[in-house]
Amino acid sequence: MAALMLSASAVLLLVGMVAGIVMGVQHDFTLGPAHAHLNLVGGVLTFLCGLYYRAVPQATTLTLARAQAALHIVGSLVFPFGIALVATQGIQIVAIVGSLIVTLAMALFVVVVLRTARA
Repeated sequence: MAALMLSASAVLLLVGMVAGIVMGVQHDFTLGPAHAHLNLVGGVLTFLCGLYYRAVPQATTLTLARAQAALHIVGSLVFPFGIALVATQGIQIVAIVGSLIVTLAMALFVVVVLRTARA
């Protein structure tokens, strides 16, 4: 699970950085908020969770941890995509669903940490 989250974070961060470069070249920063959320939620936060799972391998034995990882990766894709839809089309529901998925994943991560931090 740690390897999955670390790998996913590296890919998401690369995609976010390339998106930022494309926006800069085009001088169009309409998708700036989506780019920022992809980098922070998809790249940085996913990486930090992966590091926790690497440092505390006992955490990966929890069913909650597997659900957290799956939800976090899915939310890291859905949330920035939803923000892009808001910025370009005014459609909000995907961003709302994505933010709820990421928030649920973070709540699960808090439970995982509280249960395993002393391991």
